[in-house]
Amino acid sequence: MNPRIYGVTELNNRIKALLDSDAELASVFVRGELSNYKVYPSGHHYFTLKDQEGTLRAVMFKYDASKLKFRPENGMKVIALGRITVFPRDGQYQLYCSELSADGVGDLHLAFEQLRDRLFKEGLFDKAHKKPLPRYPERIAVITSSAGAAVRDIIRVLGKRYPAAKVVVLPVRVQGEEAPPEIVGAIRYANRYKVADLIITGRGGGSIEDLWAFNDERVARAIFDSEIPVISAVGHEPDVTIADYVADLRAATPSNAAELAVPDSSELREALLSMEIRSVQALKRSINSRRERLATIAEKRVMKNPLYYLEDRRLLLDHLQKRLAAAAQRTVSLGKERYVRLAASLDAMSPLKVLARGYSLAQRTDGGVVKSAGEVEEGEDLILRLCEGALKCEVKERLENV
Repeated sequence: MNPRIYGVTELNNRIKALLDSDAELASVFVRGELSNYKVYPSGHHYFTLKDQEGTLRAVMFKYDASKLKFRPENGMKVIALGRITVFPRDGQYQLYCSELSADGVGDLHLAFEQLRDRLFKEGLFDKAHKKPLPRYPERIAVITSSAGAAVRDIIRVLGKRYPAAKVVVLPVRVQGEEAPPEIVGAIRYANRYKVADLIITGRGGGSIEDLWAFNDERVARAIFDSEIPVISAVGHEPDVTIADYVADLRAATPSNAAELAVPDSSELREALLSMEIRSVQALKRSINSRRERLATIAEKRVMKNPLYYLEDRRLLLDHLQKRLAAAAQRTVSLGKERYVRLAASLDAMSPLKVLARGYSLAQRTDGGVVKSAGEVEEGEDLILRLCEGALKCEVKERLENV
């Protein structure tokens, strides 16, 4: 019997048919570690599953990959669901993966941790980006389901604590695939049209699946980009979402968000009453102080007769006049004494005093004083100044050693 000879494609197709006919391989779970994970521009995901001894090629098409809640990474332990078949062109069997889940941890939990770590590294949780809440908000936008208990709790608490604030409800779905875009749209609408000066967004408690809309990256970035301060009020105290990390303030519950958003009007009323009492008391003290001062001024002598003031000033003027006259007299006397003293000193040093005692002063005709015989020549004319008058003389002889 001659053996049948297959063509390559024919054999590949036969193997494919055999694998496709195996019901167990049509839907099989495979546990392994991700390796060589790549996402192509087409949106298809190609990767390899491996364990300690073997590898298995796998592909996940765009439609199925779009349902992933987490971001697959190399080295991650996963469980893949799919069918085993052969691509005839390559002749290699591989897993056509339809579902992929993290091994040992839930997909949503893993997706939460991945997004939280990524946004943390981008700085979306930094306190520097947190905006202060208005102390006395005039309009508050509540972004939540209009049919849930959360919106009723928020409105009830706001109305009780601070009825002066106007509440604007922007109804959105808070669960399901349509919820994230609706929440994002409401936040952007509130900012674009300035419908409020404070936003509260959230919902009541539930499972991680129920709260997942507030773990959506689009919602997180919309809260971060909001120019209006945002309070996140999702679930109950133990529930923490990505929105809580990004928001300007996290509230434990929707009711708590309303409490944090506005002051208590009763406390404000008491504070105003206390301020009023303190103001009245301060005003009374000021009036009493001025009244006492007025009474003291009224008892002064000048208030009883204004002429008393002029008389006092006249006496003071007379006293000052006497002091000025005495000071002027002393100044004149001291000046006279100094003048006499200086005149006597000057007179004592005057050359005329010397001439009065019989001495004379020899001068040249140009006025220069002759101090020694060597300064003049024989025949030179000199002027001799006496106590009274002067004589013009001619030098007949110069006597050096007289």
